[in-house]
Amino acid sequence: MARKCEICGKGPQFGNRVSHSNRKTRHKFDPNIQHVRIEVDGVRKRIKICTSCLKSLKKSV
Repeated sequence: MARKCEICGKGPQFGNRVSHSNRKTRHKFDPNIQHVRIEVDGVRKRIKICTSCLKSLKKSV
């Protein structure tokens, strides 16, 4: 399953975890992806969108 928003295209980002002793280890930050049913042109579709897009989608309705 691809961890990617179908509206904005936001995907996983990579960075470092930094410990108290300042050691760096690689870390993956996944976006908060939710499965949502929305109506597009009269047809209900199930899509994967991030929560920031879901919030802006609810504001516009």
